[in-house]
Amino acid sequence: MQPLAALLAAAALLAFSLAAPARAEDGKVKVVALGTSLTAGYGLEQAEGFVPQLQAALEAKGLDVEVENAGVSGDTSAGGLARLDWSIDDDVDAVIVELGSNDALRGFDPQQTRNNLTAILEALAARDLPVLLTGMLAPPNLGEEYGAEFAAIYPDLASRYGVLFYPFFLEGVAADAALNQPDGIHPNADGVQVIVEAITPYAVQLVEHARKDTSS
Repeated sequence: MQPLAALLAAAALLAFSLAAPARAEDGKVKVVALGTSLTAGYGLEQAEGFVPQLQAALEAKGLDVEVENAGVSGDTSAGGLARLDWSIDDDVDAVIVELGSNDALRGFDPQQTRNNLTAILEALAARDLPVLLTGMLAPPNLGEEYGAEFAAIYPDLASRYGVLFYPFFLEGVAADAALNQPDGIHPNADGVQVIVEAITPYAVQLVEHARKDTSS
């Protein structure tokens, strides 16, 4: 009976190892970009969007990476939280969080945005996933007090959870007509290129952190 028991135990262990998702087992790091229309590539050809351009930039750095687009146009931080579990599969190695722009455009209470982003970062921390949090600023027409309270959300949470932090997703692009689509809100392909060039060093760090986590 002992050999039989040992055989059954070995079979069970093999079945578990085959069924359990092995993150980055083939060397490729999978990054999910959880975001809004800015991530989704609203108004752009597929190859012009943030995710394809970022993947190309990372591959140009010699990184074996897959960047998955989990951007939803019009999504709020609450929406991102609601779809977090099914957006971040078990085989994901790292996450870029780009949420909050629509909260600000709609004038939502900044505390609501803070609470939602906190819940997202808590959930990702519980899964030991490296995170790159991208900051956002509120439109100036909402006033200085609102703008200051909203802007503070991102560095506060980045510091609290020890995640990588890119201060302003639209840095160098916001309010520049040459880099935005006619709506003045969404970057055009050139604007996305500016964003990607600036954020790539942070994304490289994210991938390196994911590699360390999966190899340990």
